[in-house]
Amino acid sequence: MEDATPLNLPVWDDVVAAHARIKPHINRTHVLRSDYLDDLMGAELFFKCENFQEAGAFKARGACNAVFGLSDEQAKAGVATHSSGNHGLSLSYAAGRRGIPCTVVMPHTAPQAKKDQVRYYGGRIVECEPSTSSREAVFAGVLEETGAEFVHPYNDPRVIAGQGTCSKELIEQVEGLDAVIAPIGGGGMISGTCLTLSTVAPAVEIFAAEPEQADDAYRSFKAGHIIADDAPVTIADGLKVPLKERTWHFVSNFVTDIFTCSEDEIVDAMKLTWKRLRIVMEPSCAPPLATLLKNKDRFAGKRVGVIVTGGNVDLDTLPWMS
Repeated sequence: MEDATPLNLPVWDDVVAAHARIKPHINRTHVLRSDYLDDLMGAELFFKCENFQEAGAFKARGACNAVFGLSDEQAKAGVATHSSGNHGLSLSYAAGRRGIPCTVVMPHTAPQAKKDQVRYYGGRIVECEPSTSSREAVFAGVLEETGAEFVHPYNDPRVIAGQGTCSKELIEQVEGLDAVIAPIGGGGMISGTCLTLSTVAPAVEIFAAEPEQADDAYRSFKAGHIIADDAPVTIADGLKVPLKERTWHFVSNFVTDIFTCSEDEIVDAMKLTWKRLRIVMEPSCAPPLATLLKNKDRFAGKRVGVIVTGGNVDLDTLPWMS
């Protein structure tokens, strides 16, 4: 990639190139509707189901773009990352398809289902404490040991360009959207969404949603600068990481607003989606629907794209079981 700015931000051509590069390795995921949810919202909702990726999450897009964009020289020592789960298992999936090693630093508290998937795809796990500082410190040692290519979970132009292919498909599948909403943690999906929509559909508003108990993106958005929490506690395990400089660029320039929801509202939205869309949604995917239901007036009569980011859940420890 050429430098678009001093941050080396991806541009629209990178999204187009990413889509062509990853096409053999990802699914063009379905968009689902529900009359019940439309009636409940007083709006038309279009659910882009990234839980239908082979790796179970949108992260397969960015991971495949990064892995298959490497030269043979770059790829020979493999790839490595730190991840609460979905990026790690997606990078393992991509690395396995290319036939190169992958090492993932994961919190020991990460869902067992996600650890199992990393190993299923051939990845090696190194565990750390459930904090951003611990995962980055442990990862530094892994990188020194392996000499692998670092693929950051979200603060990576290759990853952001890959994630931008999701909303590129959505715009091609659904005409006349007024808004798109996605979860926000580190901001990779939202950044890709911003990159795509600001280019091909600038009239579409972009919203983000996150847990009240991990609301650093919301507070950053309101303050006008990055506020990073080290170890927030929420059932939405994929949304615990803070924004970084590249994702902050997109959030601060293109996001209309960020909404938050409680842990109980996350569970309620999960149950509602499982029941009415009949799909598996993990806790980190539920804030968009949860916050839409809290802000019905803001979206009344609108056509809203809702990105369902993943469905990798531990069926023995679902959040409503405790």
